[in-house]
Amino acid sequence: MGRNLNPANISFSIIVPVYNRPDEVAELLESLKQQTYKDFEVIIVEDGSSVLSEKVCRDYMGQLDLKYYYKENTGPGLSRNFGMQKARGNYFIILDSDVVVPENYMQIVYDALQQDYVDTFGGPDEATSDFTPVQKAINYAMTSWLTTGGIRGKGDKLDKFYPRSFNMGISKEVFEKTGGFSPMRYGEDIDLSIRIMKAGFKTKLVSEAFVYHKRRNNWRSFFNQVKHSGEARIVLSRLHPGTLKLLHFFPAVFTLGFLLSFLLSFFGFYFGLMLYVGYFLALLIDATAKYKNISLVFLSAFASFVMLFGYGWGFLKKLTI
Repeated sequence: MGRNLNPANISFSIIVPVYNRPDEVAELLESLKQQTYKDFEVIIVEDGSSVLSEKVCRDYMGQLDLKYYYKENTGPGLSRNFGMQKARGNYFIILDSDVVVPENYMQIVYDALQQDYVDTFGGPDEATSDFTPVQKAINYAMTSWLTTGGIRGKGDKLDKFYPRSFNMGISKEVFEKTGGFSPMRYGEDIDLSIRIMKAGFKTKLVSEAFVYHKRRNNWRSFFNQVKHSGEARIVLSRLHPGTLKLLHFFPAVFTLGFLLSFLLSFFGFYFGLMLYVGYFLALLIDATAKYKNISLVFLSAFASFVMLFGYGWGFLKKLTI
């Protein structure tokens, strides 16, 4: 249980940093308007955008307890800190602007904290039927056991759970004790989760508190996103020695192995490539259980390859610097 906060006295503030995404903000606000549990405020922090969400926010100000702030661009982490400094609540829900929440999301969070209070929680993400094929494929790649090993909120048996900033909650006490997010542009949520644990706070996964996460909607931006995540993992290992685990090396091994296997194939050695063909087939079989559409199944396997190769590339690049 929290050191100072009585769960019965929880008041929520939802913090959302935004950068050039007014259409996504509109979808998120519409889903928040539909919540069955309505005792919360929403704070939108415009992080130096050139395409503003102000008009969208004003349209919802009579329907939600909503505040809109514009500030110069500093990145998502410091923008979340800005929002938490402005918040009235004593428990902060951190969401990305490209998520949509089910109508019972806030009720689930409230009930979970009443039953087993923790100062920090995280939830998983899902895809909806109206996602584009690319978004559905990316969702598969980011959540499948064959790609991320369940570390993004699909397994509650992990020894430690590191909430991610697309869907996490922290108490005001945690924010005050840790100082919130660092200026890091990537990996700032994992950095905060590590510092939260070091400060003696408990974290947990609330598996029922999922969000619909649209993520990137084209392959170039997705590749760049996961590449930066791979780079961030090395930065985090240097900031927090001992946090780099064997599982984190898998994408780098995948990338190196693929490049080596590809080169060896020119000399008649195909065994390495056959291993990758076998892994690709395993992805196809697994994706078929999730999606019955054959083109979506192949897109999901391709997205998984892009994710692993991109993450591994960024990991190896930063490792050598």
